[in-house]
Amino acid sequence: MPEIEEVLPKYLQIAGYLRDQIVRGDLPPGAEVPSERALAEAWKVARPTATKALQALRQQGLVETRRGSGTYVRDPHAAPRARERYERAARLGTMYSAAESVAFPFVGVVDAPEHVAASLGLKVGDRVVQRRRIIRNELSGPTELSTSWFPAALADSAPRLLVDERIRGGTLLYLADILGMRAAYARDQVCARHASDDERTALALPDASSALVYWLVAYDSDDNPIQFDEAVYPPNRWAFRQEYPITF
Repeated sequence: MPEIEEVLPKYLQIAGYLRDQIVRGDLPPGAEVPSERALAEAWKVARPTATKALQALRQQGLVETRRGSGTYVRDPHAAPRARERYERAARLGTMYSAAESVAFPFVGVVDAPEHVAASLGLKVGDRVVQRRRIIRNELSGPTELSTSWFPAALADSAPRLLVDERIRGGTLLYLADILGMRAAYARDQVCARHASDDERTALALPDASSALVYWLVAYDSDDNPIQFDEAVYPPNRWAFRQEYPITF
């Protein structure tokens, strides 16, 4: 029989929490990280545990310690994945940090491409709402080209899907508030491929660039797909970091 997995050590849980804040931009490059004493008090752990958490972040290249001053965030060369954005929205009511800006080059109704139709349980050519946005970090430039698709019928009752502006808390929270359509879980998959012309332009990439592509489908409690997202990341951004126990 399968066994219940061991939880991560406390220091890695602390490091993971701080890492997510760094990747999301809540702790931007140059920001001071809480001290060992502050972490120990906040997490109710011993000082050595807090010390190991900061050491783990240093080993990952996310922070640097300045003698006599403190520990500070380095440029993580990372982009938040959808899960991290949803977690941020649940806590703070917004998916984006103060260092990020969002532009909408296109919002409208289009024919569903094959991969979108398959993900949403539609037929190729069925009408879907498309929301395309370019996310930029004020320090590092374009970090993500993100496109969301929804069955077009949803826009009849949720008209803000067709407005080219940010929806506070994200589209899934908006659909839950307007339609009572709550996402129960998400499934994602990742691949690398050549960036298209449009993707290279949006992300300011040179010709013949590769990109990391992240697909996410959100489902309701009846396993019906609600939303399909495609996020495209430049090749020099780490989009996924995760710690997990290894047992033999």
